[in-house]
Amino acid sequence: MIYNFFPFLGWFKNYKFEHFRTDFIAGLTVALVLIPQSMAYAQLASLPAYYGLYAAFLPPMIASLFGSSRQLATGPVAMVSLMTSAALEPLATAGSAEFIAYAILLALLVGLFQFFLGLFRLGMVINFISHPVVNGFTNAGALIIATSQLANLLGVSIEKAEHHYETIWRVIDSAFTYTHFPTLLLALLAFGIMIGLKRVNPKIPNVLVAVIVTTVISWFINFEHNYNSDISAIKSPSVIHEINELNTYMNIVDEKSQERLTLSGQINEAELEYGTSAIQVVKLRQDETVLNLEITKAKEVATHHRIVLKSSLFNRVEASSGEVEFYLRNDTPEVAETDGRTWRLSVGSQKFDTENVKYIGGGKVVGTIPEGLPSIGIPSMDFAVILRLLPMVVIISLIGFMEAIAIAKAMAAKTGQRLDPNQELIGQGLSNIIGSFGRSYPVSGSFSRSAVNIQAGAITGMSGLFTSCMVIITLMFFTPLMYNLPQSVLAAIIMVAVLGLLNISGFIHSWQAKKFDGIITLITFAGTLFFAPHLERGIIIGVILTLLESLFQHMRPDIKVLSKHWDGSYKDARKWGLAECKHIGVIRFNGSLFFASASYLEDQVLEELADIPELEHIIIVANGINELDATGVESLFTLVKRLRESGIEVSISGLNDAIMEVFQRTHLYDVMGEEHFFRNVETAIKTVYPRTHEQDDEAKCPLIEVVYKGLPQAGIPGQNDETEPPGKAKE
Repeated sequence: MIYNFFPFLGWFKNYKFEHFRTDFIAGLTVALVLIPQSMAYAQLASLPAYYGLYAAFLPPMIASLFGSSRQLATGPVAMVSLMTSAALEPLATAGSAEFIAYAILLALLVGLFQFFLGLFRLGMVINFISHPVVNGFTNAGALIIATSQLANLLGVSIEKAEHHYETIWRVIDSAFTYTHFPTLLLALLAFGIMIGLKRVNPKIPNVLVAVIVTTVISWFINFEHNYNSDISAIKSPSVIHEINELNTYMNIVDEKSQERLTLSGQINEAELEYGTSAIQVVKLRQDETVLNLEITKAKEVATHHRIVLKSSLFNRVEASSGEVEFYLRNDTPEVAETDGRTWRLSVGSQKFDTENVKYIGGGKVVGTIPEGLPSIGIPSMDFAVILRLLPMVVIISLIGFMEAIAIAKAMAAKTGQRLDPNQELIGQGLSNIIGSFGRSYPVSGSFSRSAVNIQAGAITGMSGLFTSCMVIITLMFFTPLMYNLPQSVLAAIIMVAVLGLLNISGFIHSWQAKKFDGIITLITFAGTLFFAPHLERGIIIGVILTLLESLFQHMRPDIKVLSKHWDGSYKDARKWGLAECKHIGVIRFNGSLFFASASYLEDQVLEELADIPELEHIIIVANGINELDATGVESLFTLVKRLRESGIEVSISGLNDAIMEVFQRTHLYDVMGEEHFFRNVETAIKTVYPRTHEQDDEAKCPLIEVVYKGLPQAGIPGQNDETEPPGKAKE
């Protein structure tokens, strides 16, 4: 019982100093990958880079202590980071204080959901998301993650569109107008270092080397080159006009939002006093709708002005008076001497600060990272936001856990360790819950870092504790060294990492296994791409299609007419080109016989045998029936009655004990008679054959000997027992 509550106590059975040293080296190695990766993934989640370090602080330690896998490395991962951004963008501006607060709240909710699933041993709920859905979603997610970093890679500034593909088009369009080549070159250098070192020696922490090299170069060349002044430094009237218009419409948004907040309180009071359907409430709701439309329109206009400002490129000129002036590149006086740089405006999501305008003349870096550990506290609760987050909480929880458990199983296959999925859910849940107290956003198990962990020889979860300790040391002493880390290098780290998520062969395997699975994979893939950043819609589409396909298969189970095959068994007569007996119909039913499929059995039996006028007996091969409900029993009653009225007897073979008990309890067994039940189809045919072939004119009965109706179809490749022997087709 103690080990169930505290699984980490099992680490110390026969634990030696050599194990401690190995775990320490593994934990240190993982930390060298985790620290730069976590900052990159925070950028993917639309959070400040240092929140990735916060997410790498407590979660690796807690997941190691309470999970069942001893080598799984937990922390920020690409897919969960992307889904975090997608979940929060409709609720708050990316990077804002509200956005950060909601990200921390999301981690708490995800953790609670995972924890209670594990506590009540409900890990099987992940089966609702099938492999084809996960494969389609993961491949689409990898493409979305990679393309979402193009703006940082090229050094362009764009306004996000409603759909991801529209945002990418804006990036491409902006890149043709202007690309910051130092930004791109540093990213390409990072690509080269990471890919090159991985091929030369996988044990070298290639990500860390890329970060160190590019950060040093960034510092040496003064990669970040900013200038701050008031709006008077801008000497282009059209730009001044755009800034004023932007501020005007942002003021409208603020005013209308305040009115909406007041109106919301009035609506709540009116509902309490008059009821939700009262005319007073309806009128207030109409006013709220009008306000929402006005806010939306003002935001659209403000977005247009923001796009214009972000695409504006300036030359910096030092006037004779010594003052610095900025002109649009096309409006710069011919006699003016520029500094040779192209300058852009730093345009945020709020009103433009005309007293402190930031001009960007270089590349973007991580910037200042707060020194020290994050403050510990319970996330702030907003129940209205919680309700809106719940759908994404479920999806992030399940996708994150599926990723973690898949990695843990792969490692367990190498180490021989026994895994408990429910305990792993508890571990992942607690890592998110306690992580949220340390200002973490949602985390999960990482494939790349787990691979590093096991390659480094990690024996127990102590390696996860050492990883957390290294992050603590970094936060306390080394954050100033990361100031000059280029954001384009973080983008390169993300793009290299997500290459492992791409699984093109998964599409082929799904199609080969079952065509409808292949279709589901493709539709989930296309739906996720089309609806991005609303990623949950792609998952929902895939899950609905899977459930519909499953229901359709249960409604229309496999029903075949059987005849004697050359290998001695009874197989589908039409597939193998076998003749059918004129007096005995042998029908195989594979599937559950319940309310959704009962009428289908009756219809198919009557349809299959309608063209056999000399039919005397039907044998239903029921080995595949594992479920029988009241509707199925009633359908069999009706079928037996109709066939007997037509002079046709019915027998059943291969019923398992559970289904036979249903026959006996419902008295269908007595109605049909004991002599009509057989343990296997061979016994049924041998018993029924004599009394149906007393005056038989068949030269050969297809149920006793192999009789071909025509040329048999080719066998399944690689299945020798399914392939017709030479010369049989001519017979």
